[in-house]
Amino acid sequence: MEHTIKTLVLVTTMVLLASCVNRVTEPGVRLTHGVDESAGGLHAYVIHTNNAVFFLEKSGGGLSSMVDNEGIDWLGFHNKAGSGWKGEYRGFPNAVHKQDGNYFHAMNAGTDPATSEITVNTPNHVQILFTSDNGKWEGRWDFYPDRCDFTMSKVSPGYHYWVQYEGVPGGAMDEGDFWYNSASLQRHSIYDSYAGDLPGPEWYAFGDKDSPRVLYLLNHNDDAHPDDYVSRPYMTVLGFGRQGKNKFLTAPSTFSIGFIESSSREEISEHLQALIK
Repeated sequence: MEHTIKTLVLVTTMVLLASCVNRVTEPGVRLTHGVDESAGGLHAYVIHTNNAVFFLEKSGGGLSSMVDNEGIDWLGFHNKAGSGWKGEYRGFPNAVHKQDGNYFHAMNAGTDPATSEITVNTPNHVQILFTSDNGKWEGRWDFYPDRCDFTMSKVSPGYHYWVQYEGVPGGAMDEGDFWYNSASLQRHSIYDSYAGDLPGPEWYAFGDKDSPRVLYLLNHNDDAHPDDYVSRPYMTVLGFGRQGKNKFLTAPSTFSIGFIESSSREEISEHLQALIK
């Protein structure tokens, strides 16, 4: 198993994460405020849903942790400078990189700050809006009982972005990890790469042989842009609107991330087909 910064977190942190999951006994969404100790002690919005706890880092505007019902974090972000693929690069959506700033990434040494506002807080919907410090970008987070949606609601004119999952399926990158996507009926090794525009509805799902669930990502817009996946040491790199280092997204768009309590490719596809409708 991978020995990373994330595995060195104090046992008390894992107890806290597990307790966060166990507190949600009724269907719905609940917003609290806390510190993501496993990410380096960053302040976060903590959003409890039916089968996940999301840690949305307050200063950078990106997810630092996404914890399943077994207390396992599928993102694995840590802000230690120089940790690279072992921590500081991870997260979701990691959307704006060297494009009129660096935004919507859990705060690390290269992230520019954003301000946030809670705009909806009900038992079935929590919405949080982040605005970049230069006022040129807006990212809207919508949390529902079954998922999280990220919408790039404002794009700096003339610039591009991508939306990425850089994380650790099942808590660590290893031989037992795999992926499915909308372009293939086959289960692929986590080390298999993919290049090309995904057919609509555009989706990816990541799993671990020892987990009863997958983490999925869904693009609500069937666009004509490349959607590339490549493995890195210690983490995934899936980019909607990405080809190599190039970014292609220029318009507002919505992307979903969540868990499906199945590892069946057919059930995953049916779930996401229904969601997009």
